Amino acid sequence: MSRLGTETAFEVLARAKALEKLGRNIIHLEIGEPDFDTPQYIIDEATQALNNHATHYTPSAGIPELRQAIARYINRTRDLDVSPDNVVVVPGGKPIIFFAIMALINQSEEVIYPNPGFPIYESMINFVGAHAVPIPLKMERGFAFDINDLERLITPKTRMLILNSPANPTGGVLSRSDLEAIAQLALSHNLIVLSDEIYSRILYDDEFHSIASLPGMLERTIILDGFSKTYAMTGWRLGYGIMPVEVAQAVSRLITNSTSCTATFTQIAAVKALTAPQDEVDNMVEAFRQRREVIVNGLNQIPGFKCLMPKGAFYAFPNITGTGRKSRDLADYLLAEASVATLAGTAFGAHGEGFLRLSYANSIENINKALDRIDVAVRKLER
Repeated sequence: MSRLGTETAFEVLARAKALEKLGRNIIHLEIGEPDFDTPQYIIDEATQALNNHATHYTPSAGIPELRQAIARYINRTRDLDVSPDNVVVVPGGKPIIFFAIMALINQSEEVIYPNPGFPIYESMINFVGAHAVPIPLKMERGFAFDINDLERLITPKTRMLILNSPANPTGGVLSRSDLEAIAQLALSHNLIVLSDEIYSRILYDDEFHSIASLPGMLERTIILDGFSKTYAMTGWRLGYGIMPVEVAQAVSRLITNSTSCTATFTQIAAVKALTAPQDEVDNMVEAFRQRREVIVNGLNQIPGFKCLMPKGAFYAFPNITGTGRKSRDLADYLLAEASVATLAGTAFGAHGEGFLRLSYANSIENINKALDRIDVAVRKLER
């Protein structure tokens, strides 16, 4: 248990909520979830499923109808050829990280992961007794991998490479040429790739590319995706993985030994989510696009802040070294002084020092209020 990490966003949320109970008006830019409601047609489908008594166990890997719908969706959006046997449905996206690493990584093996990156990657690598090898995501490269850095990190003990594009916390996106170079390294060194594609639908300018679609990569890639971000279904706990059949069988066994299965009525609603018109998803992404412009332009007006325009997800990741404060100190200061909840870049790994993460899954009105508050608080530091 001493090797197991945590996710700081929930800790900061708890502190912010405690301040709200004391009467403080806190603007929440710390938690990574859409502020939209789940589309009503998905809720209606789940309600109907409950009324039809869809409240019993399902196969550990998921109901056949959903696995088929997911396979069709993946084949359409990634230009792949997978079957329901490649699909495993789980309660949330994190279980794919958890189960894939448990199933495939032995003690003393090495896993390369993005840093700054989603903290559960490093946590799970450490938990199984493997060696977590960070690859820095650099602002000067738009927070994409430096392929030369990656090649230098690969050793005979390297077993897995974790990708996340679009990325949390940086909003960076790996280009097709980046993915092609990474695929060549994975093939030549016999690496497994865990490709976290949970933000694949929240992309602003570029076309989405999955490394699994490149020659030779489908049989060595595990795709992580889900419903939390795309359909504003974070509390529904519904995700899935696409993986080679033998890995899917191993992961299904882990599910049997842990959660048994994912809730039946949520799976039925998920079929509807994938097969219904996607207008509400498109509208949500367009709203994020508008908020992105507001928050990035505003952050770049604050003394000591420099922020790139994120290409995907819904996070701004400004460099705050110009303020002279460490990331954690500044995040704590902004919560106490400005009543704005943000996350220190170090919540996403050591290479996040010098940055903050701000989620713009909030209204433009609140984003503008937060920017004003942050600006006033930071200028006080200059006095």
